[in-house]
Amino acid sequence: MNEASQRSPEQILRAFLARHVPAALESEEDFFARGYVSSLFALQLVVFVEKQFGITVEPEDLSLDNFRSIGAMERFVARKRGVAP
Repeated sequence: MNEASQRSPEQILRAFLARHVPAALESEEDFFARGYVSSLFALQLVVFVEKQFGITVEPEDLSLDNFRSIGAMERFVARKRGVAP
C-alpha cells in the first residue's frame, strides 16, 4: 500500500485544500460561503475528487451541498463508494 492509499479521505481533502485555500478549515466550515472558492477552483475540486477517489461526479451530484465543506465531501465520496462515512 502506498502512502496516499493509507491516508483518510479527510487527510487527502485537507492536503488539497491547504494548497488552494488561505486558511485552515474546520470539517464543516463552508469554504464557498467564506469566499475561498472561485468557479474555476470549483471545477478543479470536482476533477480532483473524481480522480483521487475513483468516482464519477454525475450532473445530479453537482450540488453545493456535496462540496461546500470537507465533511460534506467526505460524506459524498462515501455515498458514491457505497460505504458509511
